[in-house]
Amino acid sequence: MADRILSELPAEFTALKKPPEKIWYRGDPTLLERPKVSIVGTRRPSAYTRTMTHQLANELACRGVIIVSGAAMGVDAIAHEGAGASRTIAVLGTGVDRRYPAVNASLIEAIEKEGLLLSRFEPGFRATSWSFVVRNELVVALGEVLIIAEADEGSGSMRSAEIAIETGREIYVLPHRLGESEGTQRLLREGLAKPIYSLEAFADSFGRVPGRELPTDEFFYFCQKNPTVEEAVARFGTRIYEAELMGEIEIRDGKVRIL
Repeated sequence: MADRILSELPAEFTALKKPPEKIWYRGDPTLLERPKVSIVGTRRPSAYTRTMTHQLANELACRGVIIVSGAAMGVDAIAHEGAGASRTIAVLGTGVDRRYPAVNASLIEAIEKEGLLLSRFEPGFRATSWSFVVRNELVVALGEVLIIAEADEGSGSMRSAEIAIETGREIYVLPHRLGESEGTQRLLREGLAKPIYSLEAFADSFGRVPGRELPTDEFFYFCQKNPTVEEAVARFGTRIYEAELMGEIEIRDGKVRIL
């Protein structure tokens, strides 16, 4: 598959102190237009974290949310898998032609075919310690919010928390027992993060699972973001009013809402 450069950088990157000049990609760049949530965490998650991360990613993806993560071992891979290859964006610390880590090669290949791979680094670039810091900046910037599933103090995920604070992203964490996930525990104590007590309730804040009668096309994903009527008409024309007559959406106070 050819390595291409995005013709236009995602608007979310303007929140970074040093936005990238170029982004290489493989896959479907239209996923960048969907609502997005970033999920990161330890490479050695507990059984509890593994289960909750997979379920949370799936709940969000079923509501049209694209899951963004870094294709690393542990929480990253679980988040991608929970969302499904066609509903996830993997930001790499290598060129988009590399398969790193090798243990996730099949996952990265599936995302390339069905989802979207992004990289700030040109094809052929090999992973370095600092390239993962750069990758984390893009992962955090792309999401509307950042979820840290589990993290120890001094970890890369805690650096992601710092990036989220710098870029104005809200941070959410899974609740853990005392003595576990000390990094996210501190974020909670200091009021820098909010806990997710219900996966379904949290996912519902981003939209709803479509019924069988409602096709999950770009119109659905767009309306999940509750756009203004003017924004919807500018993009989809009279379909907005047809959907209202069919009872698929509601227009209230100048906003569009999925029913």
